[in-house]
Amino acid sequence: MNVIKRNNINVFGKGEQPLMFAHGFGCDQNMWRFVTPAFQQHYKIVLFDHVGAGNSDLSAYDASKYNTLNGYSTDIQEICHELDLQDVIFVGHSVGAMMGVLSAIESPDLFSKLVLIGPSPCYINDENYIGGFDRADILSMLAYMKHDYTLWADTFAPLIIGNPDKPSLGEELVENFCNTDPEIARHFAQVTFLSDNRLDLPKLKTDSLIMQCSEDVIAPIEVGNYVHQSIRNSTLVQMKATGHCPNLSSPLEVIEVMENYL
Repeated sequence: MNVIKRNNINVFGKGEQPLMFAHGFGCDQNMWRFVTPAFQQHYKIVLFDHVGAGNSDLSAYDASKYNTLNGYSTDIQEICHELDLQDVIFVGHSVGAMMGVLSAIESPDLFSKLVLIGPSPCYINDENYIGGFDRADILSMLAYMKHDYTLWADTFAPLIIGNPDKPSLGEELVENFCNTDPEIARHFAQVTFLSDNRLDLPKLKTDSLIMQCSEDVIAPIEVGNYVHQSIRNSTLVQMKATGHCPNLSSPLEVIEVMENYL
C-alpha cells in the first residue's frame, strides 16, 4: 500500500514542527490554501485528501473500511507513521476534526495539540443534546442526495458555506461536490451525519482548541459548548466568522486564532 499516493500527501514548509491539516466532507486539501501560507515559514505543513476526495487514490476506497470514522482515523495515523511525524499539531475541519479526536485517543503519543474547527460529535438532536438536525431531516437529506445528487449539491453547498455575500465560495463547494464520485460522497455523508462520537470526547487527553463559528447551521454554538465541556483540556474560541467553512470565508481570523493558541 502506497500511503503517499493513497491520500495524495503533500509536505512543504521550512520548519520542523509538523502541522497537519485535515479537510471535512465535500472538500479536499485545497480548502486550506488561504491558511497554510501563514505557517509554512515556521512549520512543516502536511496536507492530504481523505480517500474518495480530491486527488486521492479512488481504488483504495473500501466501503466496509470507511463505514465509520475510524477508517479515516486509521489513515491519519498511518500518514503520521509513513512520514515519521511526532508531536503533530493536528488541524481538522468539521468531520475532519472528529477524525483527529479519534486518532489522538488511539495514538496519543503522535499528537501534541488538536485544533478543531467547527467540530461536531453528533449532528442529530437527542433529548437534551442539540446537534442541529432532527434525524428525519438527515434521512431526508440523504434520500435527496440519492435522488438527484447534482441538485442536492446546488442546494446544500450554500447552506454549508453560509456567506451569501460571497457566492463564489458556494460555487466552489458545489464544484468540489460534483467532482466527487456520487456513490462515495453519499456514503461519506451517511457516515458523517449519522455518526455519534459523544462518548469518545471525554477519552481525549490531548490539549485542544475549539474554534466555533457564528451562525453555523452545521455545528451550532450549542455543539461547540458541548465539545468544550466534554474535552477536559480544551479552549473554546467563539469566532466572528459565519458559516461552516471559515478556512475559506474568513482565513485571516482562522490564522489569528490559531497563532494566538499555538
